[in-house]
Formats: sequence, C-alpha cells, structure tokens
Amino acid sequence: MTKSSSDSSNSGYTYNSSGTNSQGNHYCSRDYGNSSNSYHYSNTDGSYYYSNPNGSTYYNSGQGYSNYTPPSGQSQSSSGKK
Repeated sequence: MTKSSSDSSNSGYTYNSSGTNSQGNHYCSRDYGNSSNSYHYSNTDGSYYYSNPNGSTYYNSGQGYSNYTPPSGQSQSSSGKK
C-alpha cells in the first residue's frame, strides 16, 4: 500500500494516509480533529464504503445494493446484489 500524508487545513481536515493496494483498491483516511476521523474505500469491482466523521456509514456494492447507516444507527438499505 502506498502511503502519503498531507495537510488540507483549508478543507477542515488532514490526510492520515491514502494509497492503492496491490489489487488496485483505493483507501483514504482523514482526521477532522476532536477525535473525528473518516475513511473510505473504492474497489476495482465498483463497490465503495464511506465511514464519515459524524458516525454515519455508507456502502454501495456497485451492483444495485446500497446501505446507509446514519449516526443514530438505524440502517437503511436498497434492494439489489450485496
């Protein structure tokens, strides 16, 4: 995995790390301060996953299935392939 760190203070966050693994999948981690972190994965199969600084998460399979979990924890899914 390739790692890099840069300051994006104009955007309100600092990159912790980002890169691409040997399968071609991308990863990025950000620090928003005050113990607020986020990360996302973008995969070569078209799927992606976000974990947001407010505690919500979002997954999309790239094949019609998606799942959003707000900070409250009440999961909401759409139909399609997982």
